[in-house]
Amino acid sequence: MSKVFLNLGRQPLANSFLKDIGKKTLQNEFFYNLKICFNSKNYLVSIAKPVNPKKQYTDKYAHRASESKTMRFAFKKVAQKLFKRFRPKKIMEIGSNDGVFLKNFDKKSVVAVEPCKNLARLTKKLFETYDEFWNLKLANKLKKKKGEIDLIFSANTISHIPNLKETFKGIHNILSKNGVLVIEDPSLLKVLQNNSYDQFYDEHVYVFSSISINNIIQEYGLRLFDIEHLSTHGGSNRYYICKKNGKYKKSLRLEKAIKNEKSYKLHKIESYLKFSKRVNLSRKNLFTLMKKLKKTNKRIISYGATYKSTTVFNYCNLNSKLIDYVTDTTLNKQGKYTPGTHIKIISPEIGMNNTVDYAFLGAWNFKKEIFKKEKNFLKKGGKFITHVPKVMTLSK
Repeated sequence: MSKVFLNLGRQPLANSFLKDIGKKTLQNEFFYNLKICFNSKNYLVSIAKPVNPKKQYTDKYAHRASESKTMRFAFKKVAQKLFKRFRPKKIMEIGSNDGVFLKNFDKKSVVAVEPCKNLARLTKKLFETYDEFWNLKLANKLKKKKGEIDLIFSANTISHIPNLKETFKGIHNILSKNGVLVIEDPSLLKVLQNNSYDQFYDEHVYVFSSISINNIIQEYGLRLFDIEHLSTHGGSNRYYICKKNGKYKKSLRLEKAIKNEKSYKLHKIESYLKFSKRVNLSRKNLFTLMKKLKKTNKRIISYGATYKSTTVFNYCNLNSKLIDYVTDTTLNKQGKYTPGTHIKIISPEIGMNNTVDYAFLGAWNFKKEIFKKEKNFLKKGGKFITHVPKVMTLSK
């Protein structure tokens, strides 16, 4: 039923930035084997052996959605859009992070679920927050206390939860009769089109397509009725889901999306085996380019200590011999080291200086924002390196 089509090798946790690279720290660093498989029954693409979520979502979780101007704007826009379309009285977010989405609503009408205790502490000051993992038990507890929910929103979280049965059973239980579940996650079709294999890391247990979502949720009394294609994270889908007997009709754009995915054969293992060959070639080409530039004494850094870059660095064996350091605007990443490859992370204000010749786009999905911010680097002849959709250098 499930067949492995891609092996991205030994990987660390994507968010496990190291405070130091002393002997004891390195001995305790956690690694796992990142193999990706395809289920021929429901067309689901997933990590073959997911990591225990309790190892990943701790009180030291590094990602803050509010720190990106692009993401702040995107969440504000979707909050306004969903409120206007569905007029929900009660709203819940699964994976609320630092509250970037829920801040756009009346705090009395919202409930936040966020298992990372450091993030939950931030939002508890603003609105009701449960620092627990989403499951059927929590759903039952919330239903008893809050009643049914009209709008459940979850961005880049459902794909992180290994147990989809518990996830969707809980959602079905707490969702009101004509309530709506809206989830956003990376698009599998875009991953294949962009050759963006770095969308696979420990947190992304699944990378969904509309055909796989459509198959899975039917088992739990839910159905997919609409979809939107987004530019966030290099290409994502926003899925609109209701109860089986909900009032919403299937949209034409959903029918088009399913048809499009089938034309790209996302329901066939052959598509993923071809993708795997392209990924292997990308790995060889990126390592060769970096090595060639280093031999000519070019200074290479990486822009963005992202979770995606963790996969690329470890899969392609890009370490401090090839990359001098990584720049990142996130304060609690600065001064630390990248997982697995142990490259120092510093601020862009210090790192983007006249000595830099090339910067690898670790945050390639924020290319427009980065190019605008670093126009002086480009004007002075600096170049960026990307592996998406193929390995190349960019100067504009």
